[in-house]
Amino acid sequence: MNDATQEEKELLHITELSRQQRRVIGVLLEKAFTTPDQYPLTLKAVTTGCNQKSNRDPVSNYSESQVYETLDSLREMGLVAVIHSDSGRTERYRHYMRRRFEFTEPQLAILTELWLRGRQTMGELRGRASRMVPIETLDELRAEFKGLLDQKYVQSNGSIERRGIEVDHNWYQEREGKTLGFEDTADEEPATAAKESTPSPVTQTVTPDLSGFTSVIEQLQQDNLSLRHEIDTLTQSLEELKQQLIELKQELGS
Repeated sequence: MNDATQEEKELLHITELSRQQRRVIGVLLEKAFTTPDQYPLTLKAVTTGCNQKSNRDPVSNYSESQVYETLDSLREMGLVAVIHSDSGRTERYRHYMRRRFEFTEPQLAILTELWLRGRQTMGELRGRASRMVPIETLDELRAEFKGLLDQKYVQSNGSIERRGIEVDHNWYQEREGKTLGFEDTADEEPATAAKESTPSPVTQTVTPDLSGFTSVIEQLQQDNLSLRHEIDTLTQSLEELKQQLIELKQELGS
């Protein structure tokens, strides 16, 4: 009993995942949120989800054997389980993130989006994570994100209260070195600000006053984000319908 308890504690301290592991666990989480009637997923469905062209960055081209090996490695880590269907012919896979971590539902949605798409702005993250779990405002997102930030599961290139900052997950393996960009950016900001505070006389003379355009620009950015979110959602729905059609044909023996 004590050995099992210790093993579970060690599993809770997983803080690194390979690129393929992040993509696979992200797909399982995403589909559990967005298409629960098709979840748990078959190996083919997981592979299709990993390689879909919408809501993925970068777009991948994993084979079923690669995805199977990744699922097997996640099983060993206690993050994935195999479920056998009633017919016993098809194995299906589900994530065990809720069992292994004490994340809230919005925090799981945040990690899912960051694992599937990587670095992005807080506004983009809210729009994308909201398709899985309601996150009504940026303040609500910041509160959930801060809980992950305090535990070092995510990272940002500045204070999350500031406009325009970018965020990312912090589950990269050491050899990927993806934390350096944020640290460097944060360190360079004071120097950049100092340079901009002492412009040349010529620059002072020709610099236009753009303050009147600020609200217009912000509204256009928000409209653009909303349109991108709608396109992503429609594209994903199309991919899922295609997958359903393929599986239906297979079941009918076509």
